Amino acid sequence: MSSSSSPYYLKGSPMNVRMNSVIGWLARHGVSFAGTAEMSVRGRKSGQMQRIPVNPHTYDGGQYLVSARGHSQWVRNMRAAGGGELRVGRKTRTFTAVELPDAEKLPVLRTYLEKWGWEVNQYFAGVTAKSSDEEIIACAGDHPVFRIAVTS
Repeated sequence: MSSSSSPYYLKGSPMNVRMNSVIGWLARHGVSFAGTAEMSVRGRKSGQMQRIPVNPHTYDGGQYLVSARGHSQWVRNMRAAGGGELRVGRKTRTFTAVELPDAEKLPVLRTYLEKWGWEVNQYFAGVTAKSSDEEIIACAGDHPVFRIAVTS
Protein backbone atom coordinates (compact mmCIF):
# COMPACT_ATOMS: atom_id res chain seq x y z
CA MET A 1 0.00 0.00 0.00
CA SER A 2 1.06 3.62 -0.41
CA SER A 3 3.32 5.23 2.10
CA SER A 4 2.70 8.84 2.98
CA SER A 5 6.03 9.93 1.48
CA SER A 6 5.68 8.58 -2.04
CA PRO A 7 3.03 6.87 -4.14
CA TYR A 8 3.21 3.12 -4.69
CA TYR A 9 5.31 2.08 -7.65
CA LEU A 10 6.88 -1.31 -8.27
CA LYS A 11 9.68 -1.01 -10.81
CA GLY A 12 9.97 -3.84 -13.32
CA SER A 13 12.82 -6.30 -12.99
CA PRO A 14 15.33 -6.54 -15.86
CA MET A 15 13.39 -9.61 -17.06
CA ASN A 16 10.08 -7.65 -16.94
CA VAL A 17 11.67 -4.84 -18.93
CA ARG A 18 12.89 -7.29 -21.58
CA MET A 19 9.50 -9.01 -21.77
CA ASN A 20 7.73 -5.65 -22.10
CA SER A 21 10.06 -4.79 -24.97
CA VAL A 22 9.18 -8.03 -26.74
CA ILE A 23 5.43 -7.68 -26.11
CA GLY A 24 5.51 -4.06 -27.30
CA TRP A 25 7.45 -5.02 -30.42
CA LEU A 26 4.97 -7.81 -31.17
CA ALA A 27 1.97 -5.48 -30.73
CA ARG A 28 3.64 -2.89 -32.97
CA HIS A 29 3.95 -5.63 -35.59
CA GLY A 30 0.36 -6.87 -35.29
CA VAL A 31 0.63 -9.68 -32.72
CA SER A 32 -1.56 -9.19 -29.63
CA PHE A 33 -1.71 -11.65 -26.73
CA ALA A 34 -5.15 -11.69 -25.06
CA GLY A 35 -5.74 -8.11 -26.20
CA THR A 36 -2.39 -6.47 -25.44
CA ALA A 37 -1.55 -3.28 -27.30
CA GLU A 38 1.28 -0.80 -27.43
CA MET A 39 0.37 2.55 -25.89
CA SER A 40 2.09 5.79 -26.80
CA VAL A 41 1.74 8.81 -24.53
CA ARG A 42 3.57 12.13 -24.76
CA GLY A 43 6.28 12.51 -22.12
CA ARG A 44 5.51 15.34 -19.72
CA LYS A 45 9.15 16.46 -19.60
CA SER A 46 10.63 15.35 -22.94
CA GLY A 47 7.60 15.99 -25.13
CA GLN A 48 8.52 12.79 -26.98
CA MET A 49 6.09 9.91 -27.42
CA GLN A 50 6.83 7.16 -24.87
CA ARG A 51 5.76 3.59 -25.70
CA ILE A 52 4.74 0.81 -23.33
CA PRO A 53 2.72 -2.40 -23.73
CA VAL A 54 -0.64 -2.30 -21.94
CA ASN A 55 -3.62 -4.53 -21.33
CA PRO A 56 -6.67 -2.48 -22.37
CA HIS A 57 -9.61 -3.70 -20.31
CA THR A 58 -13.28 -3.60 -21.20
CA TYR A 59 -15.85 -3.40 -18.41
CA ASP A 60 -19.55 -2.60 -18.73
CA GLY A 61 -19.14 -1.18 -22.23
CA GLY A 62 -16.23 1.10 -21.29
CA GLN A 63 -12.52 0.75 -21.98
CA TYR A 64 -9.92 1.20 -19.25
CA LEU A 65 -6.19 1.24 -18.69
CA VAL A 66 -5.04 -0.01 -15.29
CA SER A 67 -1.55 0.55 -13.92
CA ALA A 68 -0.77 -2.70 -12.14
CA ARG A 69 2.63 -1.41 -11.01
CA GLY A 70 1.21 1.76 -9.50
CA HIS A 71 2.11 5.39 -10.13
CA SER A 72 4.48 4.71 -13.02
CA GLN A 73 5.96 7.12 -15.55
CA TRP A 74 3.22 6.35 -18.06
CA VAL A 75 0.61 7.25 -15.43
CA ARG A 76 2.31 10.57 -14.73
CA ASN A 77 2.58 11.24 -18.45
CA MET A 78 -1.10 10.31 -19.00
CA ARG A 79 -2.19 12.72 -16.27
CA ALA A 80 -0.32 15.50 -18.07
CA ALA A 81 -1.26 14.53 -21.65
CA GLY A 82 -4.88 13.47 -21.11
CA GLY A 83 -4.67 10.78 -23.79
CA GLY A 84 -2.51 8.92 -26.25
CA GLU A 85 -2.56 6.19 -28.86
CA LEU A 86 -3.08 2.43 -28.80
CA ARG A 87 -1.48 0.40 -31.56
CA VAL A 88 -1.74 -3.18 -32.74
CA GLY A 89 0.04 -3.56 -36.05
CA ARG A 90 -0.99 -0.84 -38.48
CA LYS A 91 -4.17 -0.07 -36.55
CA THR A 92 -3.67 2.99 -34.36
CA ARG A 93 -6.47 4.38 -32.21
CA THR A 94 -6.17 7.83 -30.64
CA PHE A 95 -7.87 8.20 -27.25
CA THR A 96 -8.59 10.63 -24.46
CA ALA A 97 -8.27 9.48 -20.86
CA VAL A 98 -9.93 10.44 -17.59
CA GLU A 99 -8.61 9.06 -14.29
CA LEU A 100 -11.18 7.36 -12.08
CA PRO A 101 -11.52 8.30 -8.43
CA ASP A 102 -10.74 5.44 -6.03
CA ALA A 103 -14.44 5.11 -5.15
CA GLU A 104 -15.25 4.03 -8.74
CA LYS A 105 -12.45 1.51 -9.23
CA LEU A 106 -13.80 -1.63 -7.48
CA PRO A 107 -15.66 -3.32 -10.38
CA VAL A 108 -12.98 -2.36 -12.92
CA LEU A 109 -10.15 -3.67 -10.73
CA ARG A 110 -12.00 -6.91 -9.89
CA THR A 111 -12.74 -7.72 -13.54
CA TYR A 112 -9.22 -6.64 -14.57
CA LEU A 113 -7.78 -9.08 -12.03
CA GLU A 114 -10.13 -11.81 -13.29
CA LYS A 115 -8.80 -11.39 -16.83
CA TRP A 116 -5.18 -10.36 -16.25
CA GLY A 117 -4.43 -11.72 -12.76
CA TRP A 118 -2.22 -14.48 -14.17
CA GLU A 119 0.10 -11.68 -15.32
CA VAL A 120 -0.36 -8.91 -12.74
CA ASN A 121 -1.28 -10.45 -9.36
CA GLN A 122 2.33 -10.09 -8.23
CA TYR A 123 1.92 -6.29 -8.29
CA PHE A 124 -1.21 -6.23 -6.13
CA ALA A 125 0.35 -7.24 -2.77
CA GLY A 126 -1.74 -10.37 -2.29
CA VAL A 127 -4.99 -8.91 -3.63
CA THR A 128 -6.64 -11.06 -6.32
CA ALA A 129 -9.99 -11.21 -8.13
CA LYS A 130 -11.22 -13.42 -5.27
CA SER A 131 -10.33 -10.85 -2.59
CA SER A 132 -13.10 -9.10 -0.66
CA ASP A 133 -14.46 -5.76 -1.83
CA GLU A 134 -12.75 -4.16 1.18
CA GLU A 135 -9.35 -5.58 0.20
CA ILE A 136 -9.66 -4.37 -3.38
CA ILE A 137 -10.87 -0.94 -2.24
CA ALA A 138 -7.92 -0.74 0.17
CA CYS A 139 -5.42 -1.15 -2.69
CA ALA A 140 -7.31 1.04 -5.19
CA GLY A 141 -5.24 4.14 -4.45
CA ASP A 142 -2.09 2.24 -5.42
CA HIS A 143 -3.38 1.36 -8.91
CA PRO A 144 -4.42 4.26 -11.13
CA VAL A 145 -7.26 3.50 -13.56
CA PHE A 146 -8.10 5.58 -16.63
CA ARG A 147 -11.34 5.42 -18.60
CA ILE A 148 -10.43 5.89 -22.23
CA ALA A 149 -12.53 7.10 -25.15
CA VAL A 150 -11.29 6.33 -28.63
CA THR A 151 -11.43 9.41 -30.85
CA SER A 152 -10.10 7.95 -34.13
